[in-house]
Amino acid sequence: MQCLIIYDIPHDGTRQKVANACLDYGLQRIQYSAFVGNLSRAHQRALFQEIRRRVGRQTVNVQLFPLDEKSWEGRRILEQGEADGSDDT
Repeated sequence: MQCLIIYDIPHDGTRQKVANACLDYGLQRIQYSAFVGNLSRAHQRALFQEIRRRVGRQTVNVQLFPLDEKSWEGRRILEQGEADGSDDT
């Protein structure tokens, strides 16, 4: 099942620990504080437990959203920017 994990963590080191946990579980970073990937329910629970362990008592807001196939296929993406780095103005 596709999952979206987003977080708001003020402490740099703690934020990096959460990012590393997401990467360890094979998730792909789609924003600075957002990851997406395919996780079974068991892996969702395990990842959340791992994140809990890594953050300890730090201030965090971590949210995991399991996305069913219909929700995943209904997503919309706007990604734009200068591919070659030039400015046409």
